Amino acid sequence: MKRIGAVILAAGASRRLGEPKQLVKIGAENLLEHSVRVAREAGFSPVVVVLGASAESIEAECELGDADVLRNDNWCEGMSASVRVGVGALHDLDGCVVMTCDMPGVTALHLRSLAASGEVAGSTYDGRRGVPAYFPASLFKDLMELRGDAGAKDLLRSAQCVALAGGELDVDTIEDLARARKLFG
Repeated sequence: MKRIGAVILAAGASRRLGEPKQLVKIGAENLLEHSVRVAREAGFSPVVVVLGASAESIEAECELGDADVLRNDNWCEGMSASVRVGVGALHDLDGCVVMTCDMPGVTALHLRSLAASGEVAGSTYDGRRGVPAYFPASLFKDLMELRGDAGAKDLLRSAQCVALAGGELDVDTIEDLARARKLFG
């Protein structure tokens, strides 16, 4: 059985939304709690949450259970800094799924399908590739070398992809939030 961890990126400032997106409710849970629950349901362990902006209030208001909560003091650098913090905390695994906290369409089934082959795999939606994405441990070194806000896009260019229904919806604006609440609860 493969040992797979999850790294949930939740460090951004949510400037376009105007409030911490990690805490907005869709149905009975907030976006960050949803992401942690889905990663657990997929069978991933450990589940690592990387916080940055508004970390104190997010930690205080979220029920994250046994998730490993880490702080990215360099969150302003962009997504790659959070990837480095999260992946740097993983040890003795076969791979990990990297995901963001603002995609309410992500399911445990989708996450498991990304990891099924053991090869790098990204999600596809709206004609592009992105997260959630699975990376075998052989690519952890490459993930640790990422810089800037592009994340791991270069590592996903030639990767296999799994279609993610609703993946184009990430909660960045008030309009996105209204759409997510209409679709998911």
